[in-house]
Amino acid sequence: MSEPSVQNVIIAGMSKTVTNYDYAMSELEALVEANNMHAALRIDQGLEKPNPATYFGKGKVVEIKEMGEANDLDIMIVNADLTPSQVRNLETETGLQIIDRTGLILEIFGNRARSKEAKLQVKIAQLQYQLPRLRTSMANRLDQQAGAAAGGGGGYTNRGAGETQIELNRRTIQDRISHAKHELKELNKDEEVRRAQRDKADLPNVALVGYTNAGKSTTMNGLVRLFGKGEDKQVFEKDMLFATLDTSIRQLTFPDNKQLLLSDTVGFVSNLPHNLINAFRSTLSEAANADLLIQVIDYSDPHYKEMMDTTETTLKAIGVHDVPMIYAYNKADLTEASYPNVQDDQLIYAAKDEKSLQLLTKIIKEKVFKNYVTTTLLIPFSDGEVVAYLNDHANILKTDYLADGTQLKVELNAVDAQRYAHYEVTPA
Repeated sequence: MSEPSVQNVIIAGMSKTVTNYDYAMSELEALVEANNMHAALRIDQGLEKPNPATYFGKGKVVEIKEMGEANDLDIMIVNADLTPSQVRNLETETGLQIIDRTGLILEIFGNRARSKEAKLQVKIAQLQYQLPRLRTSMANRLDQQAGAAAGGGGGYTNRGAGETQIELNRRTIQDRISHAKHELKELNKDEEVRRAQRDKADLPNVALVGYTNAGKSTTMNGLVRLFGKGEDKQVFEKDMLFATLDTSIRQLTFPDNKQLLLSDTVGFVSNLPHNLINAFRSTLSEAANADLLIQVIDYSDPHYKEMMDTTETTLKAIGVHDVPMIYAYNKADLTEASYPNVQDDQLIYAAKDEKSLQLLTKIIKEKVFKNYVTTTLLIPFSDGEVVAYLNDHANILKTDYLADGTQLKVELNAVDAQRYAHYEVTPA
């Protein structure tokens, strides 16, 4: 199947109302590209505050109309969250389809959702965004996507049928939101059962978090390649914003038999729509329940500090507090920095470099296995199954065969240390 053609669009913003405006616009341009569009034209305005009716000033609106006609462009993406009336007025006065920042991100998520859970989460956010916008072209566009994401038809909006029809559409959409929330709740119950089973296994949980396209999936794939089970699949990775929306979990087993669960979460972006944060709260709960977070940072991006701020803000928004964190500065191979290099909880590395991954592994293990204990056990020959279990699940440091059994100097997690405490002896 051939790739859909890229659509040329205008991007526009208000420079005096946004901190780090050039960074915000470059991020908007990246989001546009992630939506299979190209920012063919950029329009900036320096008003101190937006026009309540059209966001941009009257003269700028005329300029936008003329620039759109001169360049044969039909869509403008605005780096702000617009009110429904601002969208309507801008569309009327410019003849362009207007998409605001939240609408753009929702479109990207709608196109990228693959699992049933992700599709439902995005559908809820899209429909909540759509409710006050039933008369705008954006509502039609998102309504079609929300219907498609759920496997059903869209097109509930009918702007020509009068106010009664608008009210009917609003009730219909509210019903669809309620139905989607119910479906998602049932899926979350299943996920809670799976999480309880993982917790019962008593394996540490490590979660990769960070800005979208920082290299989380590449990092995970590298670690899975080194320490995953043979049947473990690689997660999808691509050099684009929001390449994947689904949380992936893989089990890693190290040469010393220590094991952990590694999860790759959806990436963050500045001013992520609140509806999406709420919708993806269950997915991002892997981060909230983790024993250790690895914040993956694109060290090659000049705005990486702003990206770190975005990550911290989003983690707080989803209720992640007091979880230990490693700061992993990725893509060092695209900078002049030497790598791999570690200082305290900060690692400079390249996700495709094996030495970097080995050093990252060392840091992870020091954090999550610090409560392991080293002890000596004397196990009678009649309890050979215990020796077999420990050989498979523990780090055997020394083995001695004595007259009354097998003596093991072994490194154990707290659960196994308590379970086999009655075998503990003081070595001669």
